[in-house]
Amino acid sequence: MSDTRRHAHLLIDRLPETQLSALVGLLEAIVDPVAAALHNAPIDDEPVTEDEERAVQEAREWLKHNPGIPFEQVVAELGFTMEEVKNYQDRS
Repeated sequence: MSDTRRHAHLLIDRLPETQLSALVGLLEAIVDPVAAALHNAPIDDEPVTEDEERAVQEAREWLKHNPGIPFEQVVAELGFTMEEVKNYQDRS
């Protein structure tokens, strides 16, 4: 174990339980920022509009009579490669 990792463990062992939970949240955000963002995102509590409900029903009806479009095909039609999609990083 590296000195830095050992030092981090010693510091963690000294934290009271109340601060430990805050540290766990911070570490989770550092290790997996996407999961942390999803976990902390507000619940979408807006009601579904009539237009949205109608669009969903139309899509379901269409899928009853047509095969779905593979994601790879959509990516290609947009001019991207699957490698670009898999390695995409938001720079904002």
